[in-house]
Amino acid sequence: MSRGARRAGAGQGAAVAVQLLVTLSFLPSVVEAQVTGVLDDCLCDIDSIDNFNTFKIFPKIKKLQERDYFRYYKVNLKRPCPFWAEDGHCSIKDCHVEPCPESKIPVGIKAGSSNKYSKVANNTKELEDCEQANKLGAINSTLSNQSKEAFIDWARYDDSQDHFCELDDERSPAAQYVDLLLNPERYTGYKGSSAWRVWNSIYEENCFKPRSVYRPLNPLAPSRGEDGESFYTWLEGLCLEKRVFYKLISGLHASINLHLCANYLLEETWGKPSWGPNMKEFKRRFDPVETKGEGPRRLKNLYFLYLIELRALSKVAPYFERSIVDLYTGNGEEDANTKTLLLNIFQDTKSFPMHFDEKSMFAGDKKGAKSLKEEFRLHFKNISRIMDCVGCDKCRLWGKLQTQGLGTALKILFSEKEIQKLPENSPSKGFQLTRQEIVALLNAFGRLSTSIRELQNFKVLLQHSR
Repeated sequence: MSRGARRAGAGQGAAVAVQLLVTLSFLPSVVEAQVTGVLDDCLCDIDSIDNFNTFKIFPKIKKLQERDYFRYYKVNLKRPCPFWAEDGHCSIKDCHVEPCPESKIPVGIKAGSSNKYSKVANNTKELEDCEQANKLGAINSTLSNQSKEAFIDWARYDDSQDHFCELDDERSPAAQYVDLLLNPERYTGYKGSSAWRVWNSIYEENCFKPRSVYRPLNPLAPSRGEDGESFYTWLEGLCLEKRVFYKLISGLHASINLHLCANYLLEETWGKPSWGPNMKEFKRRFDPVETKGEGPRRLKNLYFLYLIELRALSKVAPYFERSIVDLYTGNGEEDANTKTLLLNIFQDTKSFPMHFDEKSMFAGDKKGAKSLKEEFRLHFKNISRIMDCVGCDKCRLWGKLQTQGLGTALKILFSEKEIQKLPENSPSKGFQLTRQEIVALLNAFGRLSTSIRELQNFKVLLQHSR
């Protein structure tokens, strides 16, 4: 090869190298540039959410999740899938959920029955009739006889029409307490046709979508999802409520994927696993180039979901501000500190200046709005049932918890009148939350807060990788 040819080849190689560096340095800016600005269907911008979450919410919600009242979650992981014959449970060791030994459960949570988690419910014989209620809230030990009678009356009240989720029967022998801190959500290796079947059923059969409209990147689509514009043209043509429904599911999916990317099994030496962020996996799921523009849309839906649950927490604050609510575990000092921390978080949520306006939903004629709301509720309830079809126990645990948390948030948003009428020192027939719903609500929001924090970490890692 001549000297000139070598110089030309070297020049070409240098040009390719420069181009590669430019491409690598451009990727982070693309992610950041596309996941910014004002969100659709609301008046809030992403930077405001990032700052609010980083400096106000995330540090406090993380502490709250470590409190005994919120770390123990009772769940039935053995309920059969109601829609198809199961493929069998995942045999990967990281899919396993370790139930909590009875001796580790705080006495105020486990004593009596699932409904007896308040001091008066554990110690007052007159409340035996309440054991069948699925709605006993946390109460203090100063109830009058009149209040006790109200509990018995309230126990007979059936609010199933308000539930957006299929709730586990906590009295079932198959229901077990799980320590959420010892069973963290992370990548387990569960994937393939079984996992795809769950998400496909959620999107294709429950998101108000005709089968003729294919989601982008759907492997079953004739075009293999190469062109998603027809899907988004269709989506924008939907009413607000149905657009919101899709964004909530997409946001939940994005949040779960972020947790898996941030807590990935990087290596295992001498039986000791090392977990951490996986950049390759993050790019595969969210990079605008690798996802044909889908990644940034998914992440924006995560922010939208965060806004919805944030709004629900601000609306439900009066329920917990009442003196009757105790968050009882049996440890008086910790219970008081837990409630103080929770009320502090509620104060922060109420101070957020750009809340989603839920009154914009179901605002048409009363009959049509009522019918649409019921359809919305039943579609989401169906999704909560699909979570019993997840083959990996750890994925099922966190899927059920986060779905129930979102379902509880929706229940709150559409119970404003009932929450406004709450009596100060007695339970309310119109609106109640079970301990299971309370734990799911705050942990689900904690997961979203963590997702947004992890997204910031990935942005930093992308910058450092330039």
